[in-house]
Amino acid sequence: MCAALKVTRQGYYAWRSRPPSAHDLRDAELAAAIGAACELGRGHFGAPKVFAELRKAGVSTSRKRVARIMRENGWAGTTRGCARRPKGAAKPAAPQAGAAPDLVGRDFSADGPDRARFADITYVRTHQGWLYLAVVMDIWSRRIVGWSMSPRMAAELADDALKMAIARRRPPAGCVHHSDHGAQYVSLQLGRTMRDAGIRPSMGSVASPWDNAAMESLMGLVKAECVHARTFETRDQAALEIFDYMMWLYLIGHIDESLRALRGKEAPCATRSTQDTSRRSSSARSSRSTTAESPPLRSCASTTSASPPSSAG
Repeated sequence: MCAALKVTRQGYYAWRSRPPSAHDLRDAELAAAIGAACELGRGHFGAPKVFAELRKAGVSTSRKRVARIMRENGWAGTTRGCARRPKGAAKPAAPQAGAAPDLVGRDFSADGPDRARFADITYVRTHQGWLYLAVVMDIWSRRIVGWSMSPRMAAELADDALKMAIARRRPPAGCVHHSDHGAQYVSLQLGRTMRDAGIRPSMGSVASPWDNAAMESLMGLVKAECVHARTFETRDQAALEIFDYMMWLYLIGHIDESLRALRGKEAPCATRSTQDTSRRSSSARSSRSTTAESPPLRSCASTTSASPPSSAG
């Protein structure tokens, strides 16, 4: 064997008796921490998000080292395709009745929590038919603060998600609610809820998803991590799975590349250990699996209005 490998016998036996180097020992320590972060992310986290979790926990390492250790251990996150931005500037659209002005201007940032929120609706395919999901996200923390599900894409869908976000965080007067020009967001019902809460409506251009790119990115994340990898027989099954995912995403926070690591006040899990958060997710899944009968879909949609453990901010 030594002749085939072109090494000396002395060198081979010296290699066998040599203790692990400090670099190898550090790799083993990092592999344990990376494995815990991957378990926290339910297998969805790639190297950038795992690196952000390690930095949040105070672990000193590099992103390339994390990627190498994940590759050596066969750990990989969920990937998704990216749409190409068309060339040229966005074409101006004809004015629409009931549309609000664009108060965001593709500036996906805020000075603090509950200053600007973004909303959108997506579709979930089941064997029973479509299930519609409305989501509201706080742009400062990239945290989902409200959501709602329904078999009909009516104004109540977006209104329930907004009411959940208001009840959970109670935004100050002047908070911006940015969305597209969907009929649900220009409805009188949603406008009345915004006026009662002192929220300012904002809408991007027609047929320009880049004006709401933050929500489009979040919806792509939800589809890649929760929807596309599964086949749902019924709407109730899909609603329960999405509800569990939303609760998990609310606890850990949506780790955005622009944030690198979540701000302490907006991340309740920043002060918890990885094992504690994993136990919460496991107990939530086990309690859900012991349910004798799935509730009706309308109940699932209304159940989402119940707030999970309160967070700071």
